Amino acid sequence: MITRAIGAGSLVRDLGNWQDTGDVRPAYRALADGIRLLVHDGRVPQGVALPSERELASALSLSRTTVTSAYSALRDEGYLRSRQGARSTVAMPAGRSRGRDAVRSGVLGNDAIDMSNASLPAPAAEIEAAYELALRSMSTYLASHGMEPIGVMALREVVARRYRERGLPTSPEQIMVTSGAQHAMRLLLGVLTDPGDRVIVDHPTYPNALEAIRRHGARPIPVAVRPEAGSSGGWDLGALAGAARQTAARTAFLVPDFHNPTGLCLDADGRGELARIMYDARMTLVVDETMVDLWLDAPPPAPVASFPAGSSVVTIGSTGKSLWGGLRVGWIRADRELIARLTGARSGVDLGTPVMEQFAAAHLLSDVEDLLEQRRAQLREQRQALCEALDDQLPEWQYTPGQGGMSLWVRMREPVSTALAAIAPSHGVLLAAGPRFGVQGAFERFVRLPYTQRPGALRAAVSAVADAYTQVAQGGDLESRLVV
Repeated sequence: MITRAIGAGSLVRDLGNWQDTGDVRPAYRALADGIRLLVHDGRVPQGVALPSERELASALSLSRTTVTSAYSALRDEGYLRSRQGARSTVAMPAGRSRGRDAVRSGVLGNDAIDMSNASLPAPAAEIEAAYELALRSMSTYLASHGMEPIGVMALREVVARRYRERGLPTSPEQIMVTSGAQHAMRLLLGVLTDPGDRVIVDHPTYPNALEAIRRHGARPIPVAVRPEAGSSGGWDLGALAGAARQTAARTAFLVPDFHNPTGLCLDADGRGELARIMYDARMTLVVDETMVDLWLDAPPPAPVASFPAGSSVVTIGSTGKSLWGGLRVGWIRADRELIARLTGARSGVDLGTPVMEQFAAAHLLSDVEDLLEQRRAQLREQRQALCEALDDQLPEWQYTPGQGGMSLWVRMREPVSTALAAIAPSHGVLLAAGPRFGVQGAFERFVRLPYTQRPGALRAAVSAVADAYTQVAQGGDLESRLVV
């Protein structure tokens, strides 16, 4: 079996100023702690092979004995596994949280603020008007069986036109309508992957994407997204190319448009390079564009599929984030051959998206720019309120605002995300723990904070989070709080 490896240079870069801590720990202990935190942060995923002791010692200008002692400490703590004649691979100690926060076991009061969900309320007047128009449009379908496995032409034409307006030539025959983006992803997994296949994903990423991959029996292969690299430079394309070479993955699911949870947006040069990497590796890239209309600082570049090497890129879209989660309409944009394969496979799953919802989505999307700008203006105001509240009440927490999307990906000083999410309901706020967005226990020092609530609610939520954080972080062995 091929094992992914992280190079000494990459590990040194991620470790940063690991010795500049101001304490009196031995060098081997400081190095072990630095690597351990990278594991919890998701920068060094489980199953990846670390550099050899000799390579890392040379890269850090340390004695080999220091590195050997650090690796030995990590091995004793359960963070490394070793086999004779092979590099040590990263693991998560037995009993660690796998990212399933225990929040929902508690009873929330009526005043609790839900910060676990990154979705906006419906634009009620526009949704009601769209359904009224949809009802009038139904007459042409009532005499038929009403099952449309590819989707009604009216919606496919609107979706195809919107792609053309963004610089990606598209015909209605390249569009399949689905019951939301999650449904689209499950259909694609069924056609593009087999159980046991490896699938490259952003890390962190949308929790339901990880769940869909696991339920299909595939294995998510995480590649780090690093907000500290800048609002458009967070994707490590070198690591992505390395993962494509080393894992023999056939498919990648990535979110380059206002990434969930970080809000980052991959720039035009990065998109061209991403398309080339996937083309050279003969992989199918599935791009999730569910956030593409929620740009807050600047519109996104052209779709990844529009770049020279992007002919085989598949794109997923949805009305769920930009309009309303209750309107369960999504779509897949792909070449006609793949659409035909998806149509054949879909019959074993369902017989089509409800026609009423498709007509409602078609009416909304045919003239939606004014509504989208209202949504963006609302999110800008709320993002500002959340940032100000964090800066005021939790100034030690770190975040890089993305150029769009619905949330901040916030880094805490201590790895207590699961414990924080567990105790937060008693303080009046519901959180999603950081490990929900990662693979096998990563991101214990992170929490996603959506700015989909009104400013007053966001300020109250941050105050509640600050109280909960104080309770969790004060005293005791912080590491023991990670065990559930």
